[in-house]
Parts: sequence; C-alpha cells; structure tokens
Amino acid sequence: MSISLAQGQVYRILDANLDRAREGIRVIEEWCRLGLENQDLAQQCKELRQELGRWHTETIRGGRDTVNDPGTSLSHGREVSRPDLTAVLTANFARVQEALRVLEEYSKLHDPAMAAAMKNLRYQVYVLQSAVPVAATRRRLLANYLYLVTMPHPRLAEIVEQCLAGGVRLVQFRDKEANDRDKFLLAQTLCQLCHKYEALFLVNDRVDLALAVGADGVHLGQTDMPVAVARRILGREAIIGLSTTNPEELAIAVAEQADYVGVGPVFATPTKPGKPAVKDTYLPYAVQNCPLPWFAIGGIDRENLTEVIQLGAERVAVVRALVTAPDPQATAAAMLAELRPQLERLQDHVVGETYLGCMEETN
Repeated sequence: MSISLAQGQVYRILDANLDRAREGIRVIEEWCRLGLENQDLAQQCKELRQELGRWHTETIRGGRDTVNDPGTSLSHGREVSRPDLTAVLTANFARVQEALRVLEEYSKLHDPAMAAAMKNLRYQVYVLQSAVPVAATRRRLLANYLYLVTMPHPRLAEIVEQCLAGGVRLVQFRDKEANDRDKFLLAQTLCQLCHKYEALFLVNDRVDLALAVGADGVHLGQTDMPVAVARRILGREAIIGLSTTNPEELAIAVAEQADYVGVGPVFATPTKPGKPAVKDTYLPYAVQNCPLPWFAIGGIDRENLTEVIQLGAERVAVVRALVTAPDPQATAAAMLAELRPQLERLQDHVVGETYLGCMEETN
C-alpha cells in the first residue's frame, strides 16, 4: 500500500498515540503536583504535555475515528484495578514510553522533524521516571501495620534489632529523659540499624535531632512546631506524624497535612499519664472518619491486640509490648501475623482514597 493511500491511517495512529501519551503524562503530573508537591517535576510534565500538544495538529486530529476503533473495548485485569500507587505510575510511564515509540516510528512517514522530537521526548521521559519518587517513604509507611515506639532501656539497641529481625519496619525513637548528646548518639545508632533492615526511622518531637541523624521523619505532638514548618526543615519526602486524642485534634492534623496520626491512648498507659482512654470514644470516631493512615496507640499488647483489631484498628503502635517483652523478636512476629490480614484487606482502599483520591482533573 502506498503512503498516499495509507496517510489517513497514519494520521489515525498519530492521533491516538498523541492522546495516549498526553493522558499518561497527566496522570504522572498530578502525582508530582498534588502527591509530591514538587513544582519542578510537575513543570517538567507540563512542558512534555505542551510539546506533544504542539505536534497534535488539526491535520492529525482529522484522522480520528473513535467509533470504528476496535481497540476501545479491549482490556485486561491489570487495567481494571491497580494494587498500589507504584503500579499506577509504572503503568503510565510505560504507556507514555510505548506511545512515544509509536509516534517516533510513524512520524517518519509524516514529518521527520516530528520523529526526531518524539525520540527526544522519549529519552526525557526515561530521565523523568528515574527522578520521580513514588513518595517512597510514604509508600513504605502504608506498608507498615506494627509501629515500635521506644522507651528508655539499657539494651535498647539490642531490643530494636530483635524487633527488626521479627519484621518491624517502622520505629520511632522516644526518650524524654536523656541529655541531648546521649539522645543524638543513640538515635544515630538506631537510625543506622533501621536503615540496615530497610526500616523507617522517626524521631519523637525533635525535628533538629531527626535532621541531624538522617531520620526518615518526625512524630509531633499537638503543642510542637506546625507540620508545615517541620516539613520545610526536613524536606518534602520526610514523614510527619501527629498525635491525636480527639476529633478536634484530628481535624488539625488533616488541615496541617500530616502523613499519619496516632489515635489514642486506646487504653490507659503510663506512657501518657493523665490522658483518658479513648477506646469507647475517639477510637470509634477515627475508624469511621479518619482520612489519613492512622495507628492505634496506648496500652496495646499481645493480649489485647485482637480486641483492638475487632474495634476497627488497621495499624497499631506499641511501646512496652515490645521493649519489655521476654522475646521481642517472637512477639513482633506474632503481632505482625495477626495484623497482616487486616492490612491486606484494606491497603488498596487506603492507597486509593488517601493518595490518589485527591487528584482532580484540572487544566
């Protein structure tokens, strides 16, 4: 078939793949803009879309024939749902790259300059993909359902490592007693230990200490510095958690855009002296209304974990249950085994609603 006779089909292919590439980039752009809040990456995506739009001429659009396109009804299981955010972005990067390759080849029949431009854009997308973190720390946060919060102990580093060996991948260093030098040295040791096990390490209250030891984030109380200030100091990728004990404090956490919240104390605990238990009050409210990932905390241990799960908690944070356990590794493994089905059942919903649900179509 000669090129002149096939020109309409070529335009049709170019039109479909220009649309496909622009749509895929828009999905990525929305994550960069609203998920990562990274202006530079969002701008790169926007420029890619605009460059594609420049080549999407009326002549090419004239080849569109959606009604007779046999591919519009084709699909497969992996397109119907995505297991997590990584899958969403990976699929859309692949979609863009495939479309650009098609554009590069078929543009050779239409305009060599366009073919060269598509080749250049394809390499730009490869570079972009390596630069776009899938909010790596936040994605890892969602994968955790047992959170170790430490307390002073003469063998704390040994205990933390046993918990890590048992499967814990989220640790918060909390010490209200030691001097700053000792806190720094211990936090540094624990941070290195957590990263050895590819676990997230957060520091309680102290943004300066978190920054000094290279922690993955900080956990703040309601009277500590605002979440936005902590994020400005630690960077956009840092995890910022906030303690909450009632619906009003939860509203503050949501407004300040915390990455997660602690909900408690579920039971009375010496860790939070004077704080009333919220098992029958705030906890049910959080189950029904909390839009953020949250950890039930306060007096939770191996014996009452089943009750906490039955009350609706998906994730729990524990202190004494692990730090003072006769066998921290075995206790951590047992608690994780009981919690895992909860997370597997609810994880996709949390990923979709919390991190992707905010992506609205805008120009």
